[in-house]
Amino acid sequence: MIPHALRSWAVAVALAAASFVAHAQQTVKIAYIDPLSGPFANTGEAGLKQFQYLAEQLNQKNPAGGIKIEVVGFDNKTSPQESLNVLKKVIDSDIRYILQGNGSSVAIALSDAVQKHNERNPGKEILYLNYAAVDPVLTNEKCHFYHFRFDANSDMKMEALTSFLANDKSIKKVYLINQNYSFGQAVTRAAKADLASKRPDIQVVGDDLHPLGQVKDFAPYVAKIKASGADTVITGNWGTDLTLLIKAAKDAGLIVNFYTYYASAAGTPTAMGTMGDAAVGKVKQVTEWHPNEPTRIADAYFVAFRKRNGIDQFFFRGVTMMEMLAEAIKRAKSTEPNAVAKQLSGMKYITETGEVEMRAADHQLIQPLYISTLYKQAAKGGPKEVKYDLENSELGFRTDARIEAFVSAQPTSCKMGKY
Repeated sequence: MIPHALRSWAVAVALAAASFVAHAQQTVKIAYIDPLSGPFANTGEAGLKQFQYLAEQLNQKNPAGGIKIEVVGFDNKTSPQESLNVLKKVIDSDIRYILQGNGSSVAIALSDAVQKHNERNPGKEILYLNYAAVDPVLTNEKCHFYHFRFDANSDMKMEALTSFLANDKSIKKVYLINQNYSFGQAVTRAAKADLASKRPDIQVVGDDLHPLGQVKDFAPYVAKIKASGADTVITGNWGTDLTLLIKAAKDAGLIVNFYTYYASAAGTPTAMGTMGDAAVGKVKQVTEWHPNEPTRIADAYFVAFRKRNGIDQFFFRGVTMMEMLAEAIKRAKSTEPNAVAKQLSGMKYITETGEVEMRAADHQLIQPLYISTLYKQAAKGGPKEVKYDLENSELGFRTDARIEAFVSAQPTSCKMGKY
């Protein structure tokens, strides 16, 4: 007969083992809610492939103590209303994490819905991971505890862009062209304010807001830019709205400086490759990283991702987000969104480009940013720093400046409230 004490010990060990196995086999599903059809499908599909790839890589490293992460795609057609319909399906499927980035109008609708759901359903909270929707309102007056933004907001990016632009005394006339929704409007406001404070001598000679994803031919807009005498264009356009703008500029022979947010996004490098020397040295972008910024990420992730998927769109902030999420789960010893959110809030984390902080006051990631310029690939006669091209365009970016996190960080009006 087994002694009572030994039998109790054996039962305890068995229960602990069962608990460990259950924990180890647990999977955290993240609903990726972005366009998988329509004019921005290429952008959404590229993002889905990246996050699924990152989840796979992360699971192999096992940083969350055996908990697996799975990213599941949902098509929102870049529509706020469709996104809300998708969110209902996600909630009904008992998925407690959502991931979105394309379109701040979508982000605002989702964030509001998540906040209301969480207030009405304590214990069944949804955690919203925002990787690219950069309207400042999301971490200001519309902030809440369960929304976390891992991209720099548009005001932060404009602060970085204009800090660099202000040093170029050859710039005299600037034209603004942006998409007519919350994000594009925010870019326009910030550009005007920052230029006025840093370079009051610069003239803003044009300011166009156009419908999101509806313009098929940007020739009329480009004609206005040429007629204005602008030497520089500032645009937050993304997706087909940027590729078609670049194409129209090429067709019209427009040679100006382009200061952009998304020049390396899906499809845009290919479009710039048709511009010849008109794009080289003229197109700039602000990002948290790019493949020719020397870090191990380029070889460890970018090259392998490109080889597998045949695409180049790759967000360093995606790596940061997934690693910080895994770390938060590990620290919380739980996959419950409420417990994980408490660990993410205020978290400092060391990345390949330095320390970042998920600011507790508004859940805005504070991180270094880079200004870079498009050049020919080193193998094609370009600068030696341009090791990697994008989309086989023979063009890639070279760093002009690193803008430290404390420079681009902006004050917040967020009132976080209770959780």
